[in-house]
Amino acid sequence: MITYIVLGIIAIILAWAIASYNGFVRLANRAKEAWADIDVQLKRRYDLIPNLVETVKGYAKHESAAFENVTKARSAAMSATGAAKTGAENMLSGALKSLFAVAEAYPDLKANQNFLGLQSELSDTENKIQAARRFYNTNVRDLNTALQSFPGNVIGSTFSFKAMDLFQLGEEDAAAKNPVAVKF
Repeated sequence: MITYIVLGIIAIILAWAIASYNGFVRLANRAKEAWADIDVQLKRRYDLIPNLVETVKGYAKHESAAFENVTKARSAAMSATGAAKTGAENMLSGALKSLFAVAEAYPDLKANQNFLGLQSELSDTENKIQAARRFYNTNVRDLNTALQSFPGNVIGSTFSFKAMDLFQLGEEDAAAKNPVAVKF
């Protein structure tokens, strides 16, 4: 009789450990998937930027510094990984703000259908990036909470699950906390 009770307790503990492990795998995979969603939206933004720059260049030939800044920021953001990705993306957002400020000075550009279409696409993409960041942060929060809570922290540390960083703006990114202005 005692043997069955001990075996039952062992089976329950084993089932709990397996369920906990699988839960951590699911949470980690969701967070990674959410990061991939951010990358998809960022690629979309990267693809729109050259078209936008070329459209604005046609109207504002003497504003080369703004174009160079956007191009450099785009290249840096595309090549950044890990924690540097957040800073690079924030620099790109700032460069885009300056490009839109240049466009403000050209009424013909603001009325150009190509520019208006690109502006609308970029605005939509920025909204999707924000949604993807929120989704990522939600998944990371869930994973980190599970890793820090007892008894999940026992299983998490046993199988070397690691907490992930939230996608957030640092103090050095204060200018990037304002949304990219895409109104004309």
